[in-house]
Amino acid sequence: MQFFRRAAGSPSRLAVFPGSFNPITVAHVALAQAALHSVDEVVFVLPRSFPHKDYFGASFSERVAMLEAALTKIDNCSIAAAEGGLFVEIAAECRAAYGDRIGLSFLCGRDAAERIIDWDYGDAGFCTAMLRQFDLLVAARRGAYSPPAHLAHAIRAVELAGEFDHVSATEIRERIARGESWEHLVPEGVRELAREIYSVERGKDVG
Repeated sequence: MQFFRRAAGSPSRLAVFPGSFNPITVAHVALAQAALHSVDEVVFVLPRSFPHKDYFGASFSERVAMLEAALTKIDNCSIAAAEGGLFVEIAAECRAAYGDRIGLSFLCGRDAAERIIDWDYGDAGFCTAMLRQFDLLVAARRGAYSPPAHLAHAIRAVELAGEFDHVSATEIRERIARGESWEHLVPEGVRELAREIYSVERGKDVG
């Protein structure tokens, strides 16, 4: 795990926030801020490869730059790159960086939680075993997440301070491409970077 920003101190409970952040949105920031009510630190993790998607749009270094710009004024947040893309791989890298005794929670929205729980890992017991290593903090997204009964003990709801169902990185990229208003969907410090990165003139793929 490579850190681009690391919060001071030694947390006992860490929220891990993996994502593509293409770009980071106000919803991402709101979820991190909500999680900080129950954990000591949030680490935004940008995997160098993803199990379910490829890199397009912003480059890796541009995404790091946007994360740094978004989190400048928020304490207890770190930014790191992970070699692995699966949660179990990222968890192992976090324990190597923070110590084996660290308590881990992964942050996600309802749609991501469903994908994680329903993913075909090739082993019927994999998900149950995985959630013995960490729990999930899940924000409602177009509805609250209802976990399977046998996994409910490892999945907790996190309440956001506001309504963010309309916010997505895809929506931001598409609005920029159409010449529509989008600035309110990203943190203020990210706006100029996003305008340059996703401008039509630069020929970026916005699909």
